Amino acid sequence: MTDTSSAAPPAAAGAPPTENWALTLWTMVGIQLVMSISFTILAPIMPLYLPDLGVHRPEMIDLWSGILASVTSFVGTFTAPIWGRMADRYGRKLMVLRSSLGISVFVLLMGLAQSVWHLLAFRMAMGLFAGFNSAAIALVASQVPDQRLGYALGWLSTGQLVGSLIGPLIGGGIADATGSYRVPFFFAAAISATAFLLAWWLVPERFTRPPPAARRGPALTAALGLFRATPGLAALMLVLLLAQFAVQAVQPIVTLFVQQLTGPVPQLATLAGLAFSVTGLADVLASPFLGKRSDVIGYRRVLLISLFGAAAMTLPQAFAHGYWAFVAERFGVGCFIGGILPTANALVGRMVPASSRGFVYGLSSSASFMGIALGPLTGGVVAASVGLRWVFVVTAALLLVNLLWVWLTVPEAKG
Repeated sequence: MTDTSSAAPPAAAGAPPTENWALTLWTMVGIQLVMSISFTILAPIMPLYLPDLGVHRPEMIDLWSGILASVTSFVGTFTAPIWGRMADRYGRKLMVLRSSLGISVFVLLMGLAQSVWHLLAFRMAMGLFAGFNSAAIALVASQVPDQRLGYALGWLSTGQLVGSLIGPLIGGGIADATGSYRVPFFFAAAISATAFLLAWWLVPERFTRPPPAARRGPALTAALGLFRATPGLAALMLVLLLAQFAVQAVQPIVTLFVQQLTGPVPQLATLAGLAFSVTGLADVLASPFLGKRSDVIGYRRVLLISLFGAAAMTLPQAFAHGYWAFVAERFGVGCFIGGILPTANALVGRMVPASSRGFVYGLSSSASFMGIALGPLTGGVVAASVGLRWVFVVTAALLLVNLLWVWLTVPEAKG
């Protein structure tokens, strides 16, 4: 293999010595865990917080809950590529610090909100500072050896998933223990500030700014240039969008589908919660394993296996007639979804120059945000139009179409 290290772009030269990449990785896994907890602490609190802000009618609580849940991701769809480009210009660690500090400030303000419009404004402002996940991925991808990229991003994804599993439990527990729906916001702000300090003190980065010639041109032109120059990159963006879509599309209907399978049992909420969380548990177990295997047998191969497995485990849910069969299929989906995100991100990192990774991970973050925003909306519309079971059919079909596109257009990473 030809040695190309001497030809690396300036941003790539900013990587620390090889012995330091593990410190960066494990510190960022811990920071990702903390930030994911701070994001998801608020999930069970938001609808309960709205009456404190003057929203009392049930239908208005439902409406505002949906708006508040989606607005941050919607705004982040447009801002993430901008912050990604800033990461390539000024450093990936700086973007991690910016995002974690901004999130801490605006979550604190949410806890001090006096009306639902204040809350909406702060949620939108948090979307403006979005891009923590893409900044974290870009920072890790710029520090670890390329041959360990799948392994590193698999563990980073695991930190995010573990945080998303325990965050809602912490938020609900704090609210019940204190009798206040504002305290969880303050706690989330405090741990986001802790993540900021950990990144400031513990994460090393030696970053060399690229020359001015490499920084010119509008973001849209840069994005189109990357897509033209990188075969398969557009397909990988769709992979990331549909991975989030596949998880989020069924979220509005899981409880209703469990009720359809079990009838009006007293423990309906517990059974629905298990059906929700088992997918995340499978993600946690699968992500580091599949990420590590992708470094050995190839990212494209693991991605194709994961897409096929996710589709194959999603479609049978449409025909499930028993609760435990449905839970087992939800676990199976999680096993394969857990391989899609780190493997696709590793492929993206290997396809583009190191000096453009911040920008391209900003684009991938936008794709993920779009999937998060479109998934629940599409799932609700399909369920209302043709029935709950068709949500699984539509999701599986989209995953299979994406599988075909990846098969035809995405090459294996070289090097």
